[in-house]
Order: sequence, then structure tokens, then C-alpha cells
Amino acid sequence: MGRARDNREYGADASAGTGPVSRHADATAVGVARHLGSRRRMPVWLKITTAVLTVLVVGGLGFAGYWYFRFQSNITTAPLSAGEGAGSEVNDSTDRMQILILGSDTRDGKNSQYGSAEDSSGYGQSDVMMLMDISADNKRVSVISFPRDLLVDIPQCTDPKTKHVYPARSGVMINEAMAEAGIGCAVDTVNKLTGLKIDHFMMADFNAVKELSNAVGGVNVCISDAVYDPDSRLRLPKGTSSVQGEMALAFLRTRHAFADGGDLGRIKAQQGFLSSLTRKIKDDGTLSDPAKMLTIADVVTKNLTVDEGLASVPSLVTIGTRLKNIDISKVAFVAVPTTPAVTDINRLQIAEPAGSQLFAALRGDVDLTDPTAPTTPAPAPTETTAPSAAPTETAAPVPPYDKAIQPVTVANGSGVTGRAQEIVQALVTGGFTQTGQFAATPVEQSVVYYGTDFADVAADVAALLGIPAAQVQSAPRVAGVQVYLGTDFASGTTYGAVALPEGIVNQTAGDTVCQQANPALIVRG
Repeated sequence: MGRARDNREYGADASAGTGPVSRHADATAVGVARHLGSRRRMPVWLKITTAVLTVLVVGGLGFAGYWYFRFQSNITTAPLSAGEGAGSEVNDSTDRMQILILGSDTRDGKNSQYGSAEDSSGYGQSDVMMLMDISADNKRVSVISFPRDLLVDIPQCTDPKTKHVYPARSGVMINEAMAEAGIGCAVDTVNKLTGLKIDHFMMADFNAVKELSNAVGGVNVCISDAVYDPDSRLRLPKGTSSVQGEMALAFLRTRHAFADGGDLGRIKAQQGFLSSLTRKIKDDGTLSDPAKMLTIADVVTKNLTVDEGLASVPSLVTIGTRLKNIDISKVAFVAVPTTPAVTDINRLQIAEPAGSQLFAALRGDVDLTDPTAPTTPAPAPTETTAPSAAPTETAAPVPPYDKAIQPVTVANGSGVTGRAQEIVQALVTGGFTQTGQFAATPVEQSVVYYGTDFADVAADVAALLGIPAAQVQSAPRVAGVQVYLGTDFASGTTYGAVALPEGIVNQTAGDTVCQQANPALIVRG
């Protein structure tokens, strides 16, 4: 016979029944097995601690999830391009990044109090247009402002909603670029104008300015005299004032209160406001304060439209993280150089060669606050390198020809008006006084062509201008030497060198600037 199973091995007495009494049988009936199956009672303090931690973790996850969902739900998107342009290929965490920042003048929704829908057409016009350029090492930021009255060429754009194709136009105000085919058309227009490839855009409306200025507790601005502008309803006393809400918006919107009442005075005031806002955020430790950051993030995302590449909370956080520790003296505010337009003195056009010099510097990733600073670290000298011998003084070789009688012409294919004259002057200074110039079809690369028996002259001309020897070519039909300027030589008199216009930086975020009031709107007494 098999042995009957003894349930006591498993901590229970079969004869004791199955009710509550049996589960609490006398220890002597249960034996050692019950002792082994028992659990040590958890101390009260540990129970409380565990409960609190559980609540905090679950609550924290719920809190984070709530805000993440809220921020993500706030974000509105639009295409980055209205043409054939592809999306951004940069690494938002580590690469140089260029973001076009736009302020829309649309009057719908919360903005209806600033005019009727007829005051803005289509997608609305860009009331503010700034290009923010963040260096790859996060050590500098350039903010370039484009006047709304600037006449530019707008490329062909396709409305992403209706698929209607709008033909390219010339001599059109830059703030009209997005009115027909959306924000992507504004991006394409700035790309065409500057030769850059913008990675992202951010567009905010009037309400964003009011709520953001309220969220930070006001922004300090300064003006030379007491002023009142009835159009924007801006009213400020002389000196420094803290503005927020409607008054902050009036400060940024006014077109008449500063300088001569034109767009350039307005741009400087906007740059002064952003400089002060940057200092306030840095000084208050806002970027390190979770509560303040939540408030600002909520305000910004509710009033922001971005491209698909920025349409996530982590992407926006990445940009904020990159900007957190930048030295404010390296945040440079610049206005595109302009002059009254030839076709309409009430409008502006790019001033040359200053405009091309600025765009060339941007394409070359130049530090606008210090153009001489290297864009990449110089290699450290190695200990194994033997010291070079001291150079010996030798007389400069005398060319086997007379520079003054060598025919050298300059073909301007740079696309920049007046470039040929700059190069001619450099040639004359270098001894080549028999020069000529003419307009030519734009090309990408500059080349020095030479006719029969002029190879040595061409080599010296190329050396004078810094054009590589690989770009010196024989052309028997050329009489003498011809310098054909391309779009790669749009500024300066040395190929590859950057020549920035003097005083191109209006201010840095570290500068406190007092705006000059428009004499016509100064309030006396």
C-alpha cells in the first residue's frame, strides 16, 4: 500500500477543515513546516516609505505624462518648403542649426482685436522675420533680421493645402512670401536670398508675445524720451520700463515710435526687446527652474507653428538645452544691410556689397562678433615636429613682364552688383592698371582664363586674388587675362576670405541699449 499523503508537509492539517480556524491551527499541530512558511512582518516605517515612493513615482509619471500630452497636443505643424526642398538632415543635438523665426500678422481667433480678417490675407504676412543661427559647438548664436519692406525675388511656391502653384515673382516685399503658399514659401525665399538651407522654422502670433511677457514677469525696455504712438497704442515714459501683455506687444508692433518711424528703427527695438528677454531668462535661472519652464513651454507651444522636424516635445527641449549655457555676449543681433529701393523709395533693397558679404559670412559659419576667430580649432603642435629654420630674407622675384601694360578684364558672374569694380580696384592696387570690366552670366565657381603667352600673368593675377591654381585655365580666344567672378567670390578681394561690413552687429544680448524715440511722437511735459 502506498503511504497516505501528509498534508502537514505543506503547512496545513487536513483534519482541521478549510475555514479560518484551520488556517490558524495550533503551532504544535502544524510543526516545523508552518514555521518555514511564515513571513516576517514589514516594519511600519518601511510600509509608509514604500507607499509614499509609490505615490510619488505614479504621480510623477502621471504628471509628466499629462504635461507631455498637453505640450504635444498644443503644437501645430506646417511643411518646411513650398517647393522641391527636402526636409532637414541635421542632427538637432550636435550640428549647426538654422531656424527661421516668424511673427504672423493674422487677425483670427485671439488676434481678432487687432483688426479684421481682411487686414491679413491668405496665411497671413510675416510681421517679424528673423534667422537664428546656432553654432555646432553651442558657443554662439547669430540672429539676423529681415525688414518687412525688403524687396526680394520669391521663387515658385505650391500651396500645401490647395496644391495651387504660384509662379515666381520679382521685386516683391519679403513679408508677402508666405501669404499665398504658406510658411514654406517664406523659408524658400530666405534660402534663395541668402544661399543658405534653413533647417527649421517657428512661427508665433500676437498672443504669444503677450503671454510670454506675462510668464516671465515683464521685460525691461529703454527709450530716450517719453513717447506715445496712437496706432499701436504704445505709451512709455523716458528711460527704462518693464513691459508685458498688451504693452509688450505694442512695443514690438509699433512702426512709428522709434528712430525715423521706419522699419529699421522697429527692428532695432525688437532686437533690444529680445536681448533684454534673454538676459531676464538667464538672470532669473528660468531654464533651470522646472515650474517656470512648464509655464513658458505651455505658453510657447499653444501659440507656435513649427515644421514637422520640430513637431515633438523632445525636439523643442533639445533646442532649449543647446541655448541654456551660451554666453550672452556671443548672441549677436544683426539687420540685413539695406538701402532705399531704386524702384520705390518707400521700400528697401539689399545694399551691396554689404549684403553679399553678410550672406557669405553666414554660409562660411563665421563668428559675427569676431570674424577673425577660427571656425574650427587649430591643430595643436606636436612635440616631434622639428623647429623650422629661420627664414632668410630674399628679394621678391621680378616678373619677366610689365604689369602696367598687361590687359586684365573682370567678368562679373557673381550676381552681385558692383563686384567687378571691387576686384578692378584690387588689381590696380596690385600693379595691373590696364583693366576693364563687364557683366556676365552668373556661375558658381570663379576662374582665371588666359590667352596665348599669358600663363605667367594669369598665375600672378590668381595669386594676387587668392584664387587656387586649379582654377586657372587656358582659353586661347581670351585676349590677355580674364577674371570670371562666380557666386563663390561674392565678397572681399581675396578668394575665400570673409569681409564683413563695419558695424554689422547692432548689439549682443549682453548689451543694454536705449532706443531713440521718433521726434514726431515724443510726448512733452
